[in-house]
Amino acid sequence: MPLPPDDAPHGASTASRAGSGVRAVGRGLGTGVRAAGRATRFTVSSARRAARAGGAGASGLSRLIEMHAFNTAGDAAVAISLAGTLFFQVPTGEARDQVALFLGLTMLPFAIVAPLIGPFLDRFSHGRRWAIGATMATRAFLCWVLASAVVTGSTALFPAALGVLVASKAYGVTRAAAVPRLVPHGFTLVKANARLSLSGIVGAAVSAPIAGVAATFGAEWSLRYAFVLFVVATILAILLPGKVDVSLGEEGLALGPGPSATTGPAKRIVRAAVPPAVSFALRANCGPRWLSGFLIMFLAFLLRENPIGEWRTEVLLGIVIGGAGLGNAIGIGVGSVQHRLKPSSLVVLALVADTAAVLVAALFYGVLSLALLGVTAGVAQALAKLALDSTIQRDVPERVQSSAFARSDTTLQLAWVLGGFIGIAIPLVPQLGLGVGAAVLATWFAFVMSTRPRAISPS
Repeated sequence: MPLPPDDAPHGASTASRAGSGVRAVGRGLGTGVRAAGRATRFTVSSARRAARAGGAGASGLSRLIEMHAFNTAGDAAVAISLAGTLFFQVPTGEARDQVALFLGLTMLPFAIVAPLIGPFLDRFSHGRRWAIGATMATRAFLCWVLASAVVTGSTALFPAALGVLVASKAYGVTRAAAVPRLVPHGFTLVKANARLSLSGIVGAAVSAPIAGVAATFGAEWSLRYAFVLFVVATILAILLPGKVDVSLGEEGLALGPGPSATTGPAKRIVRAAVPPAVSFALRANCGPRWLSGFLIMFLAFLLRENPIGEWRTEVLLGIVIGGAGLGNAIGIGVGSVQHRLKPSSLVVLALVADTAAVLVAALFYGVLSLALLGVTAGVAQALAKLALDSTIQRDVPERVQSSAFARSDTTLQLAWVLGGFIGIAIPLVPQLGLGVGAAVLATWFAFVMSTRPRAISPS
């Protein structure tokens, strides 16, 4: 006997509607994936065109720009991963003790490497690409170790995290020696460094959301994502143009009490005093760089232990770090187009702005003051670094600029580590810690101004 007309299609229609719903979801996901793919391809193609503009493609600078974008993308993924493990899963006291110990140990190799790495890169210049690639490969390996340590709770977590930090800082030094060899005709070193910095901001901005999504499945997945990024960066480093390793006709800068020269098979090593304006700009830059390391370490533990109101620690850190990233982008953008300000004045203004922002944050501690502090620190660090680069380009002979850049970057990395160490060592009291930061910067400002050369050539 046939079913009633109303009953026959009921089950079939329900199944049909369910199937239609699944197909609709599938079509929606497919459309979303295709749209994301098109957006990604468009973004990548646009970024590559921008990287190759102005002769950067022909000179090989675009390859360094692409590699640097992967480098900062990997660093961003590691930072997001460690924010959920190193700082938030380990008891505060234990984490501070271990991070302070390893950061303290980090200072020793930097103190040893600082006076040696410039001459080393100059004498063994045929290995610059491999030196850059080694910093990438080291981080790739350590990210894989970190991923396993996060899952198993291994004691390798802190040493591996320290190794990633050291390799990241070493990358900044090795890259500085390569940039002058890839600058296109008509470019300045300041413009080349600004374009590199912008590519780093883009790389971090694109990578951070991806790493954040991966981290929702576990910190180990964002670390594995970072592993892939650093592997790609390693390959790109090895594929850099061969002229990165060419040193014929160049001279290295060996700091000393007076001028002299020794002749080698490929280059001369010139012993000369650093120009006073360069020394002044470098000393002033140590302030913003010290503050960067101090804020990262101090606020990471402070906001975990003493969050502000109902704000989550992760959100507060995101506000400060995001503000610093925004400020960095603003500083690079302003510095790359503004040529009227004297570099010697710019580095002083950056140091004053940092001191004032830290003091305001200490007196009016809150979300708004921390966000303002992050933006100010980002702008000051970017402008101060561009001013230092401009001073080196102006006052240091072109044939020894690569050595000068390597030495200045090493000094700034050491300042960052010192700031991070102090940020971990002081008590987690907002007004006290930020007050100490303001006092250190004010004292450093007084020292810098007391050593300012009487006559600094105009920019």
